[in-house]
Formats: sequence, C-alpha cells, structure tokens
Amino acid sequence: MRPEVHGRCRTALGLAMLLILPLLVATRSPLSAQRRRDPLNPLEIDQLRDAMLDPDERLKLYVKFSRDRMTKLEQMRSDPKTTDRARQTHDMLEDFLGVYDELNDNIDMYVGRKNDIRKPLKIIIEADTEFQSKLRALKNAADTNAAEASQYEFLLTDALDTVDSSADDHRKTLAEVGEYMKRNKKKN
Repeated sequence: MRPEVHGRCRTALGLAMLLILPLLVATRSPLSAQRRRDPLNPLEIDQLRDAMLDPDERLKLYVKFSRDRMTKLEQMRSDPKTTDRARQTHDMLEDFLGVYDELNDNIDMYVGRKNDIRKPLKIIIEADTEFQSKLRALKNAADTNAAEASQYEFLLTDALDTVDSSADDHRKTLAEVGEYMKRNKKKN
C-alpha cells in the first residue's frame, strides 16, 4: 500500500473512532444504570445450583427465598429507625418480584419437562395466598402516606397483579400436572 493511502486510511479510521466512541459511551451508560443486582445472594445461588436436578427442593427454595424477601420487607417497614422507607420498600419489592419471577420460570421449565411437581405446587399455592395477603396489607397501609406510597405504588401494584395471576396459574398447573401424571400412570 502506498504511504499516502495508508495515512488516509489511518486518518479515516481515527476519525471514525472519534465519532463512534461518544456514541458507545452514551449508549453504555444508560444500560449500566439499568442493570440491577441479582436479588439472590451467593449462598442462595449455591443452594439452587445444588438442587438443580431436584424440582421439589428447588421450587421449595424459591418459595423460601420469596418468603424471606417478604419478611425482610415487613421488618423494615415496622422498624421505626428505618430511613428512606419508600426507597427501601421499592427495592425490596423489586427483589421479591425478581425471586418470584424466577420461581414461575422454574415452574414452567419443570412442567415442560413433564416433572411431577404436585407437592411443591401445593406449597407454592399456600405461599401465594400468604403473599397476596401481605401485599394487600402493604397497599392498604400505603394509603395513609400518599407521598411515600407514590414512590413504590407502581411496583406494589405490579407485585399484586403478578401474584394474583400466578396464583390462578399455579392452581391450573397443579390440575394439569395431576391429569398428566394420572394419564401417564395408566399408560405404564
């Protein structure tokens, strides 16, 4: 390649990098700001990994972790020393929803694999009722302080809607899995 052509290519490449670099930085910043930490801690992740091949145990762990998030939320809200209650409520609801969504994803996975998950589904349905009650209590308590509630109202409504629709889905799934297991038992 001739030196003057090589120099123009380097200049064009340098100019392109100067134009692209700000775009990359601008698009990367919002993405990293949107990234949310994992609601599960390393110990919980290890427990789930260990239970990967045991649907009953794995689903029970997700119920336990969801319940833990709900308990922490209630404890935080009842603690008079809590500062920035609205922000913490928002974050804890987000963590609860993250774990609960993973629970639902795992149910779908095990149903797709035709696993017999009737026992853990019964536990999940009981937990759904508990979660619905606690979320409604939070919503009713939130009505007393509108300024605080406005900071997490959307997330609370989303959590209630998710648990309500999931509870219905879990009942239907229990019936479907029961029917499948009954038909499968007759074939064998």
